[in-house]
Amino acid sequence: MTIHQGSCHCGKIAFEAKGDFTTAIDCNCSMCRRRGSLLAFIARTDFKLSGAREDLSVYKFNQHRLNHYFCDVCGIAPFSEGVGPDGKETTAVNLRCVPDVDLDSLTLHRWDGASH
Repeated sequence: MTIHQGSCHCGKIAFEAKGDFTTAIDCNCSMCRRRGSLLAFIARTDFKLSGAREDLSVYKFNQHRLNHYFCDVCGIAPFSEGVGPDGKETTAVNLRCVPDVDLDSLTLHRWDGASH
């Protein structure tokens, strides 16, 4: 698997994400629709935050199942964390924050988050 470097716009929140990203989820929930996220879910063990967790701002909404992290300087939301349906800790990486991922080559899977 490839290790990708990602970050918010200003670089305060930087990370490494391990994966071969060929697909992404395009969710229409009230959050993702507004921020334009393209998400790839990976195991928490395949994600490494480069900075301090104390530098993260967090937003929770709806059922409070996910921690949506964003930068308090530039406002970009590069990832979220939660627990998957299988009970394992997961990270949703916003692939728009990973410069070496070719977004045009991704197969997009629409997720009707607005109905869930």
